[in-house]
Amino acid sequence: MAEKYVNLWKSLDIDLEKHNQLLAVLPQIYTDLVLSQKNRPKKMDYFDFVISEIHGLRVEELVKLRGEGNKIIGAFCLYAPEELAYAANATMVGLCGGADFSIPDADAVLPRNLCPLIKSFYGFKIGLTCPYFQCCDMLVGETTCDGKKKVYELLNEHVPTYIIEVPHKPDTVQGRSLWLKELEEFKTQLEKLTGNKITAEKLKASIELINDKRKALKRLAELRKATPAPISGLDALIVTQIGFYDDVKRFTAKVNELCDELEERVKNGVGVTDKNAPRLMVSGCPMAVPNWKLPSIAESAGASIVVEESCVGTRYFTDMVEPKGDSLNDMLEALVEKYAKIPCACFTPNDARIESIDKLAKDFKVEGVVYYTLQFCHSYNVEAVKVGKALKSEGVPMLKIETDYTMEDAEQIRTRLEAFLEMIRGKK
Repeated sequence: MAEKYVNLWKSLDIDLEKHNQLLAVLPQIYTDLVLSQKNRPKKMDYFDFVISEIHGLRVEELVKLRGEGNKIIGAFCLYAPEELAYAANATMVGLCGGADFSIPDADAVLPRNLCPLIKSFYGFKIGLTCPYFQCCDMLVGETTCDGKKKVYELLNEHVPTYIIEVPHKPDTVQGRSLWLKELEEFKTQLEKLTGNKITAEKLKASIELINDKRKALKRLAELRKATPAPISGLDALIVTQIGFYDDVKRFTAKVNELCDELEERVKNGVGVTDKNAPRLMVSGCPMAVPNWKLPSIAESAGASIVVEESCVGTRYFTDMVEPKGDSLNDMLEALVEKYAKIPCACFTPNDARIESIDKLAKDFKVEGVVYYTLQFCHSYNVEAVKVGKALKSEGVPMLKIETDYTMEDAEQIRTRLEAFLEMIRGKK
């Protein structure tokens, strides 16, 4: 891939020497952790291809879109409403932030005791090693985390960064009112950036576009309720991760093709693990490409991860945007309703997340929960206390894993997971 896209990366001002170092290790990581899995669905071939071209073909497509006059919006979080971006004829894309490779660049500027996700994405930008950052005309941040908010100010020195204020008490009248005003202002900013007016017709079409993507991912999730699971948790995670980068229509079609294959697997009782493998939920912080450490360790130890309660899991696709009318205001209010239901740990109180975890545990016949949190992510770290109490009352064991992007603690995590799985097996 490197030689084929050198001119593309040069045009984006990528630091080629650093970038080549990154590309030199990614293929081997993917081979060792992902391609080594047994009995993978054949339709995962497309998603493997996307990963192999993650800094190539899709970036080339984005550059072409820009050349045709379209704007590229970079986003970090689910609270950046895709529907408004596409209604303005822009393209929204996820950004690099799941590897420790870029953290040394960030450490030269940021405090060391900061979440690795924040340091990773900031390092990718200032180190000029993420072509997605380099494609963007505007970044969209949000107020879900104090560390993010302050780093967004620093990013604004490199590329225009717009911040959406997310109400932390979303169920209140004043919270919903603020959210509606924030979406109206974001709409205005997008119209200024793109020169395109967002009409009711355009927003309706983009809502349908994104709803179709969510429905495909929800279909995939539902198939994982089967015993044995027809797809590994690692592969399901990769599919969802790719959804934040890929062309929406193409991605939706490919997920549905994968689901067609998985339906046949379920009918025939074909799974990727033994039918008695302990069924786990992973709950907590998001995992950005190429953060595959935890699921790969868990499943190589004999677990079957059947659901993710996270921003790269059920939070994204559980609810659809369902306008009650055809006016622009009806659709903006429907966006508020949908996004207010995403239970981020920044919310207070956050009973909806506890209820969601409890329901998912029952629906997916979960035998244990691995609560995953990144170091220095205070919101998820503290909320683990309430989650643990709720799960204990339901008789579901929980293992909390606090980690970063390095592999230094991999064997320690493996040992703890093996003991956790042995405990679950002992209860059967």
